[in-house]
Amino acid sequence: MEKRWVFKEEAPEEVVQQLADSLKISTTIAGILCQRGICTFEEAKTFFRPSLDDLHDPFLMKDMAEAVDRLTEALHRSEKILVYGDYDVDGTTSVALMYGFLRNYTHQIEFYIPDRYKEGYGISTAGIEYAAENGFNLIISLDCGIKSADKVALASSYGIDFIICDHHLPDDDIPQAVAVLDPKRPDCLYPYKELAGCGVGFKLLQAFCIQNSIAPDVLFNFLDLVVVSIAADIVPITGENRVLAYYGLQLLNGPGPMRPGLEALQELAGITGEMDVNSIVFGFSPRINAAGRMGDAKNSVRMLLAQTKEEAFRMADIINESNKERRTKDSNITKEALQMIEEDDFLRNSNSTVLYKETWHKGVIGIVASRCIEKYYRPTIILTESNGKASGSARSVHGFNVHSAIESCADLLDQYGGHMYAAGLTLPVENIPAFRERFEQFVTNVITEDQKTPQIVIDAQIEFGQITRNFFNIIKQMEPFGPGNMRPVFVSECVYDTGSVRVVGETHLKLRLTQDGYTWFDAIAFGFGELYPRISKGIPFDVCYSIEENNYRGNITTQLQIKDIRFR
Repeated sequence: MEKRWVFKEEAPEEVVQQLADSLKISTTIAGILCQRGICTFEEAKTFFRPSLDDLHDPFLMKDMAEAVDRLTEALHRSEKILVYGDYDVDGTTSVALMYGFLRNYTHQIEFYIPDRYKEGYGISTAGIEYAAENGFNLIISLDCGIKSADKVALASSYGIDFIICDHHLPDDDIPQAVAVLDPKRPDCLYPYKELAGCGVGFKLLQAFCIQNSIAPDVLFNFLDLVVVSIAADIVPITGENRVLAYYGLQLLNGPGPMRPGLEALQELAGITGEMDVNSIVFGFSPRINAAGRMGDAKNSVRMLLAQTKEEAFRMADIINESNKERRTKDSNITKEALQMIEEDDFLRNSNSTVLYKETWHKGVIGIVASRCIEKYYRPTIILTESNGKASGSARSVHGFNVHSAIESCADLLDQYGGHMYAAGLTLPVENIPAFRERFEQFVTNVITEDQKTPQIVIDAQIEFGQITRNFFNIIKQMEPFGPGNMRPVFVSECVYDTGSVRVVGETHLKLRLTQDGYTWFDAIAFGFGELYPRISKGIPFDVCYSIEENNYRGNITTQLQIKDIRFR
């Protein structure tokens, strides 16, 4: 699939030069930093040397004082506390953080994760009924609750108080809880708005530690869970998230013992060497999520809370089996979905994809939507039958608001929600044809030609000769990479293979590239196997890539990871 190469706007030359001089770095690196809003020596110092002292005062968050007072009161009175969280990675790590910390101060505590299929997302009536029947006095919700005003009111009618820790955009109707902690509340002046749900829970515990004179290191030992949530929930790794992620990764990478549950995941995922955000996203996240998709999300929490390796590996094995089942269903349904598109002229030539099959597994349809976009780059909705209705997940392409497209069909829907790039919806099965037609019409009228083509955002054009060890070491110090601070992407022109190109894994290329006949780098190009005939003839091309370390059997080398190739 053809991709657009989009170069970032360059910062003013004088600003770049001043930063380069103050840090004694190349103007190329200085330019990349300036593009990311790091334009002064002090900003660079904060960026390259994250400090836990830079964390904001948690009491700056709206309702924090009320939340800490109510939690402290519950602990002093030995009230029963129910820690309630969503079934995804952010939710389960949030529950493990809150429960794992508070169980050191009370035995009157349990956790609750709703069943994805019986109860759905967010606070459920069943969850409230469970709390009432079992004598709970306080519910702390994590990664959910901001849109559950009716459920909070129901809990209140049973005499149960609520502390909400959420990070999603609120409705106009803020729940009448004891405390609603959400930096995205319009009336919340907290200076950093992009915390994950686990991050909001962390701030509550940070405030609790401050008020009760608990050493901060007691809480900081849970930052491994926080970084897993940050990576998995794809929140910006900027500001406070960068600090939390930086120190969370330090915990994951030692020198102390790793949390048994995460150690088990690391082994099952086959992760060797130093862990980074990508390790979490591709190694940890699918397995933790699979528990909620295919079975019981409580198993993820039990694994994360395990205090022995034996218990952790037992739970991790259960989760890994769920992930294997998820992968099988994901693969089979994706094949079916792509075949449906390829065999239908209308679907193949549309500007959107809307597919329905009643037997598809609800737990993987969001993944299937993303897989379809990899082949047919356009807004996509995958629907299946659930409780007599068509229930679906939507995914979008860069720059296109799929939530708005769904909203334009609201009269055909029972319910919908989400954001620009991902959404969920439910509608009567008989409305699918009308919905498909109107959704396609909206997309056709709104989507631009640029939005129909995937883009690669490029930081700078460089020569191979600029890639020195020092150059790469500075790039490496920009980690952790992720949204808001992606690994830099470069373009180099007129390169060619030295004659060692070969196909590996059937569809990938292993190359050794040179630009001037002297400087060469090993490179890997995933999915570019079809270009072998042209590259093997020594035909020059322009290449788009990131620079990484390749650790092969303890031998660490610099490697280019190819993102795109253009022949001249």
